[in-house]
Amino acid sequence: MKATLITDIAGPVISENEKRWLGNPLLGGIILFTRHFESKGQLKNLVAEIKAINPNLIITVDHEGGRVQRFREGFSQVCAMGKLGELYQTEPKSALKAAHAAAVVLAYELLEVGIDLTYAPVLDINYLRNTVIGDRGFAQSERDIIPLANSFMQGLKAMEFAVVAKHFPGHGWVDLDSHVACPVDERSFEDIQQTDMQPFIQLLDQIDWMMPAHVVYEKVDSDPAGFSKHWLKQVLNKELSFKGHIVSDDLSMQGAAVKGDYKARSLAALQAGCDILLACNSSEASVEILDAMKTLEVEPISLKGFQPSAELLSEQTELYAASKQQLSELGLVK
Repeated sequence: MKATLITDIAGPVISENEKRWLGNPLLGGIILFTRHFESKGQLKNLVAEIKAINPNLIITVDHEGGRVQRFREGFSQVCAMGKLGELYQTEPKSALKAAHAAAVVLAYELLEVGIDLTYAPVLDINYLRNTVIGDRGFAQSERDIIPLANSFMQGLKAMEFAVVAKHFPGHGWVDLDSHVACPVDERSFEDIQQTDMQPFIQLLDQIDWMMPAHVVYEKVDSDPAGFSKHWLKQVLNKELSFKGHIVSDDLSMQGAAVKGDYKARSLAALQAGCDILLACNSSEASVEILDAMKTLEVEPISLKGFQPSAELLSEQTELYAASKQQLSELGLVK
């Protein structure tokens, strides 16, 4: 099987041990968190140092706007996507333009420090039931999510960013947080397909990476979606004809613990159909997963093609300035 791992490092400085395994051919990228950030200049230097050690790595981050924005000082504070859904109810044209602008601002400022990808957008419906999703979702119905997410995706594409859609087939209905539990969705496949899946289905041709949820949909399969051959190989690959990458949600989350240790989680995700493994917050886990992939004779895949151009173009800079001004006028950025 072909696959790669994206993982993190312990802190804002690369240790000697980390320098050794950063060159592992099975490693495809690094994910950064707030603990890696001290200043914009320091972050840029850290990213450059990682890429100097292994130029093939892509540098990624969860940087969605709102409460999920890992870097603050020196970065624009973009509103939560749910604010765009609220605006859409009264000023749909302004909301669609703002969704595009939000993606441009987020991506451009990441590009400035050498970061290649943000795990966005969230396509989950905000049913007002799940606090971990909440206003990270664009809206409370799939009908509103689809046009807003489409505009956001176009903004990412304007910055040469890949689109990472999450959390397939929908995380908004369950009332538990998969970071600390394994939520169970009791609805039928038909109910999920007609509602939560629609943003993923309608926008499928724009999605480069799909992130499945650590949620069990008990009337469909006993495994969480990220470990489910039915959800990933049968529904996503075969029935929906998705050809992009499938990236696991963080394998250190409690919602993934149902599969056992990191080796078992990795194997289950790979067998289900994930070709990018994501593991955070444990250097030991990173080494364990890399060892497991080597034992399984996984053939590494390269993610280098998802690195945007190193030089920011003048038209991108102009679009960024106009986008930030637009968001400012609407009170959607600080």
